[in-house]
Amino acid sequence: MPDTISTIEQLESLFGAVGDASLAKETTVLHPIYQQWIQASPFAVIATVGPGGLDVSPRGDPAPLVRILNESTILLPERRGNNRLDGLRNILHDPRVALLFFIPGIRETVRVNGKAAITVNQAILQSFAIDGAMPKCVLEITVEAVFFQCGRALIRSDLWEWEKHQDVKNVPSPGAMLSALTKARIDGAAYDADLPQRQKTTLY
Repeated sequence: MPDTISTIEQLESLFGAVGDASLAKETTVLHPIYQQWIQASPFAVIATVGPGGLDVSPRGDPAPLVRILNESTILLPERRGNNRLDGLRNILHDPRVALLFFIPGIRETVRVNGKAAITVNQAILQSFAIDGAMPKCVLEITVEAVFFQCGRALIRSDLWEWEKHQDVKNVPSPGAMLSALTKARIDGAAYDADLPQRQKTTLY
């Protein structure tokens, strides 16, 4: 086999046959058992693609993060953020999205693929208000594929084993990263000092 995989046949021979369970778990709608799982999730990452490239962004709220309208439709609120709008810009050009849902402490994840539209319907926005603050918009996602992902990646990473992830002394802070990236034009220490209060007052 060559050093670089360039054909489907080479790829499939590298990994072997797909197991029956891996095929049986995929559905084209939100089966009630998947609805039950997703309703317990407070966090997901959403991937989009557009003319400027790819984007993947975190989303979080008290569970349930998304509202399930029916077996084919979910609503995801878009809260205030950094105003880059990378994912939302992408959706305007290409509605395809992929979501990966997490539940803290659970090793499995659930994946949802579909197409998204951006709504600013006031009744929908108001229904997602938290502490009186409405989201900026809501993604109405038409589901095309759903399946759960086994827990191997989270087992390998010990993601939920809190006691194994306490040594964070060498992880750069947001301020340190900004200071390095701007050659100290942005005062990293001041940024870090202000960040907790800024996040608290602008959370919603």
